[in-house]
Amino acid sequence: MEIATMIGYALLSLFIFPGLAALSAISLFTEWFVRKSVARMQNRMGPAYVGPIGLLQPFADFFKLLLVKRYVEQRYSSPLLAVMGVAIGIGALTVTLLLFPISPLRLIASYDVIIFIYLTILWPFLSLIIISLAWPNPFVIAGVSRAIALAIVTEPTLVASILVPMNIIARKYSQLPPYSVYYTSIAVSRLWTGININMGSYIITLILLAISIIASIIAIQSKVMLKPFDIPEAEQELIAGFATEFSGPVYAFFRLFHDMEITVLVLAIVYIFLGGPAPFNHLSVEGILTLLAKYIVVLFIVSLIRGAFGRFRIDQAINKIIKYALIPSVIALIISFVI
Repeated sequence: MEIATMIGYALLSLFIFPGLAALSAISLFTEWFVRKSVARMQNRMGPAYVGPIGLLQPFADFFKLLLVKRYVEQRYSSPLLAVMGVAIGIGALTVTLLLFPISPLRLIASYDVIIFIYLTILWPFLSLIIISLAWPNPFVIAGVSRAIALAIVTEPTLVASILVPMNIIARKYSQLPPYSVYYTSIAVSRLWTGININMGSYIITLILLAISIIASIIAIQSKVMLKPFDIPEAEQELIAGFATEFSGPVYAFFRLFHDMEITVLVLAIVYIFLGGPAPFNHLSVEGILTLLAKYIVVLFIVSLIRGAFGRFRIDQAINKIIKYALIPSVIALIISFVI
């Protein structure tokens, strides 16, 4: 009976909630929110006609692409490779949700942040490269090379930022399993409220958390290639960069994968830095509303940055990530070892 129950929880968590079905729906809502927010910031309408206030427009776009021409054949193209890349990316992001407290079946272990880094940071990027190179093209290659250049500074920034609250919790609450996504999400609210922390250490902790949140948002903006870091797909320069040859169902699932990546990374900030539904629990109305509010606020900040900035040059982007995100996050991580 216990085995059957575990299998049931596993299937529920992977395919229904918070797995593939729920993640797909939330990701398409995320796309709508970003598009609508940026449009209003720029005095445009944004999605408006499909569903209430255009809420179903991303769903309509997804199913429309599923029904159009599949792909353009080339001598060196490999559509199967693109399908494999999309599957790897979506699968990795779906499994990542099992590390968060929101999942009925949770993967919990000391140092499970290593799994988180693989599933959320490494595999989606490799998936992007696999999908892109399935259709070799000079514009695609230029876009991928730019994406790799950004990743060299973006990925370490994101890792360092995430490790800051985990390291502080591991040092201050040694009774908890260290560097666990689940236990960090549960305990991080204590850092914000200052429970069992002296005043001097509390102020330093708040500063470190603020620095790491800012650095992580900059890194996420770069990782998902939203303005001002949409350099790998610069439309006016590279047509569509790494996405130049995408079409049909492959493009539909790539867009879904991209939306999922934004969703999971924003959820990571909400849980690892902000404690998810804290100070309430998941099963309360207050907890659900708090979790939703935190998610919307972080997503709005991402949308605000996208709407407020134009595209950087690749050298400008790398310099600004190093100056305003990588160096501060590394310094914050070093200080977190001594407070």
